Parts: sequence; structure tokens; C-alpha cells
Amino acid sequence: MHNNFNNAYPADKKEMYKLLASQMKALLEGETNTTANLANASALINEALSGINWAGFYLMDNEELVLGPFQGKVACVRIPVGRGVCGTAVKENATQLVMDVHNFPGHIACDSASKSELVIPLRHEGVAMGVLDIDSPQIGRFDNTDAEELEKIARIIEEACQWKGNR
Repeated sequence: MHNNFNNAYPADKKEMYKLLASQMKALLEGETNTTANLANASALINEALSGINWAGFYLMDNEELVLGPFQGKVACVRIPVGRGVCGTAVKENATQLVMDVHNFPGHIACDSASKSELVIPLRHEGVAMGVLDIDSPQIGRFDNTDAEELEKIARIIEEACQWKGNR
């Protein structure tokens, strides 16, 4: 489990996300390589968020999600669109905020320690090119503020990446 003992991030959630957004913009500025940007983005998110055990990306490849850059334990490599939380996020092209993954129909348990999950589609011209996936070993770790603020972070990531060939 990732514990954030780094006091570089404010305890106030809104302030923490404001700092994370400015750091993400600075980190990705001037770089368009998708792999490099997603690798750094997952590392930064993993460092900033407390109470999480996985932060990373799945990218569309031949109409299924394939594991991309991440921080955490080994993960499922391929996820069909419509399956699990990640596949549902792509199918619905909408953020999935899941308080308890064991109550989510068709949940795919890549890590049995994960109990809650937040998945945000990454889009290019309105089409889901992949997802930002964040897991926690705590039930109810994520709330609407996390979803709204991490959607803003996802927009920063989308804008920085070149998405050609990812779909």
C-alpha cells in the first residue's frame, strides 16, 4: 500500500489537487510522447495521492484496453470494452466512481487488495483512447471531489499527448 508521508502536498484536498494540476502541467509541458507522459503522470499521481495502491493507464488497442504505464503491483494486461470498471468507463465514455469494487457487477480483481476505484476516460476528439485508473485498498477512498479534480488532471494529460495510433 502506498502511504503518503511526504508533507509536500497540502492536507486540504482542493489545495492538494490545485498543486497536483500545476505540477502535472509543468511535468508534461513541451513533451508529446504518450508513453513518456503517461509514465510520468502515473508516478506523479502515485506520489501525490494518499491511500492508493495503484495508479496508471490502460490504452485502447484493437477495440480492447491494454495495460499502459503505471505505478503499483503487476496488473491485468487486457480488458475488454464493457468489462470491469475500466471497460465500463470506455463503453460509457464516462467516469466511474466505485466506492466498493466488490459490489460492481463484473469487477475484474487484478489486485485482491483493491477495494475502491476511480476510472476516468482519456479522450481525443471526444473518443475514449484509454483510461486513468486509480485503485485503493480502502472502501470509499474516492469521492465526488476526487472525481472532479482528477478529471481536470486527465484533461491536462489528454492535451499533452499525441494520440495517433492508439485506437
